Amino acid sequence: MRVSMYYSNQDVRLQEMPRPQIGPGEILVKVMASGICGSDVMEWYRRDKVPLVLGHEVAGQVVEVGAGVERFQKGDRVAVTHHVPCNTCHYCLSGHHSMCETLLKKTKFYPGGFAEFLRVPAINVERGTFPVPDHVSYEDASFMEPLACVLRGQKQAGIRPGQTVLVLGAGISGLLHIPLARVLGAGLVVAGDTIPYRLDKALTMGAHHAFTADDSLLDKVRQVNQGMLADLVIICFDGFIPLALKAVERGGTVLFFAGAAEGACIPACINDIFWRTEVTLTSSYAGAPADCDQALRLIASGGVPVNKLITHRLGLQEADQGFRVVCDPVANDCVKVIIQPHAG
Repeated sequence: MRVSMYYSNQDVRLQEMPRPQIGPGEILVKVMASGICGSDVMEWYRRDKVPLVLGHEVAGQVVEVGAGVERFQKGDRVAVTHHVPCNTCHYCLSGHHSMCETLLKKTKFYPGGFAEFLRVPAINVERGTFPVPDHVSYEDASFMEPLACVLRGQKQAGIRPGQTVLVLGAGISGLLHIPLARVLGAGLVVAGDTIPYRLDKALTMGAHHAFTADDSLLDKVRQVNQGMLADLVIICFDGFIPLALKAVERGGTVLFFAGAAEGACIPACINDIFWRTEVTLTSSYAGAPADCDQALRLIASGGVPVNKLITHRLGLQEADQGFRVVCDPVANDCVKVIIQPHAG
């Protein structure tokens, strides 16, 4: 079968490798859509593991079923997630499923979503594979995993109905946070970025306002929010961290959602941030199976219109182009790239 083998952001090769063989409890999925994630182009995160086949935002069709599999059969349409928890450890039992060692280090599918076929291990079949309704396209279903991450982040931040939410960074994750915050009851959703087309896209995705992310943003938020700053600030680009720490209201929360550059630190004075403010700084990582299930339901209901975010649809032989586009999204007006291994 054909795969897109990743060596670096500038070196992504179309190669051949054997089609995976499945065992008991496993399924083989024909990959129909697989999104390129921002984490896929974090070279510092990948450099010690290359070459490898990336791609973890996957939807496709079951083509083989291993012995003992009862939930799925050949022909089923599914979305799959690459990491799943054990459900029995300290972290899982305390509600932090995405901190589970099984999820972090011991589960994945093979070889990756940028391939024609994918072997889903038994534990992922059991806990990380979800039926896709007939009316949901494969490309929309491939958003299940990234939307699950966004959903978990907002849960971790304790979003409440009526809150004012400021999303800083209107790339793909920020643009998912916007409609989700509205679905979860936010009273006012404001987007901040420095790129005009992203601000326009933020309005398309449901932001009440979209402002340039500079020091004037604070006054603009106060103007539309009865003189107050944001109850919840979601950081979707590490360059906006200093602004985020200024933009949160007393008693509010800052969610560090996006990954940061290698070695990045928080530039903050403790007294300015915490003394007499009761501000909470929190973070989230990945999504658990329950988040995936809820995310797919939100996609199916149309509550989060993910299809509006797709700017590039490419075949497997064009995956190298897809990585270049994601690495320079501004020059390419890129929001989301979907790889379709069987297109054409």
